[in-house]
Amino acid sequence: MQTKITIIGAGAAGLFCAGLLGQKSYDVTVIDNGKKVGRKILMSGGGKCNFTNLDISAANYLSQNPHFCKSALTRFTQWDFLQLVNKHNINYHEKDHGQLFCDNSAEDIVNLLVKECQQGSVKFQMQTQVEDVDYDNQFKLYTSKGIIESDKVIVATGGLSMPALGMTSIGYKIAEKFAIPVVPVKAGLVPFTLHKPLLDILATLSGIAIPVEVSNTKISFKENLLFTHRGLSGPAILQISSYWQAGEPININLLPDLEFDSQFQQLLEKNRNQTIKNCLAQILPKRFIEALMQLNLLADTTVKQLNHKQQQQLYKTLTQWTVVPNGTEGYRTAEVTLGGVSTEALSSKTMQAKAQPNLSFIGEVIDVAGWLGGYNFQWAWSSAFACAEAITT
Repeated sequence: MQTKITIIGAGAAGLFCAGLLGQKSYDVTVIDNGKKVGRKILMSGGGKCNFTNLDISAANYLSQNPHFCKSALTRFTQWDFLQLVNKHNINYHEKDHGQLFCDNSAEDIVNLLVKECQQGSVKFQMQTQVEDVDYDNQFKLYTSKGIIESDKVIVATGGLSMPALGMTSIGYKIAEKFAIPVVPVKAGLVPFTLHKPLLDILATLSGIAIPVEVSNTKISFKENLLFTHRGLSGPAILQISSYWQAGEPININLLPDLEFDSQFQQLLEKNRNQTIKNCLAQILPKRFIEALMQLNLLADTTVKQLNHKQQQQLYKTLTQWTVVPNGTEGYRTAEVTLGGVSTEALSSKTMQAKAQPNLSFIGEVIDVAGWLGGYNFQWAWSSAFACAEAITT
């Protein structure tokens, strides 16, 4: 008799795992509370899906156990997924920092996953809520459409980010049901909100982006910062948000590529008869400089009135702008959920729960979260492969 496997979640990890298992002749059913499969995939990367990155290592992931992801990432790499992308004749391109996007649409990746599932005769039960799970030699899944019995259950429910897509906490509830610890969760890769009056001044810059280097005591990221009507966003902010604690200041270097002794002093010397505002407008948006003046960070004077010490202070102001965020925009706009099912309770080789046979967790539901740039998709592919490989070999 065929082994019955139920996968909860029709996202990246769930679909990929289903296709791998179905093609090995397992009886696979994917259940999901949504109408369509791959909803988060379709929204990702501005609709182009940043499906992996050319440069992947454990250093690109956050987890209470930073070593946990190594085994899976090594056994199914970005090159392995690229092979599949090429097999399905999907055209793609590279952006900054090794990020790979579809030329056409994120739908190409969803279609790839669906075709792989069809090849394995995978069944889908959509618009189905999982309400509870029991185990007595076999799993019983109590759903909004009746009871499903299964030999193995794979939880691929994602995290709490983007709740508008129907993301729920059921994955964590299933873990807790089987006494599997869950690391406290919070929003990651998420924009910052700001306190007033800083917000009132910077909100007028909404839509303006500038290259910066953002840092805290743990890490720094050199990317674009985007001003929004709620606060700060853009790749640099999203990256640092995953490492940020409430109440902590962040440092923003507005001149990440300008050394004081060479380029910056040359700029001042060349424009010594101009106002500071007009001089700096050559390297920063004029409206932003006006905002810094409103914040009393820049003087309304000419460059030639600055002595050497004041020039140094001006440079310091622009390279060490300290901002204390009010908070984040939360799960509503977060791209990933930090925390999740504890890696201590899972096998890094198989993704199976140590305390509960035949129950596995894959993808974002685990306490492994990647940087912005295709890392979370690669974790979905790699963890799904590790899980499927363990079952099929």
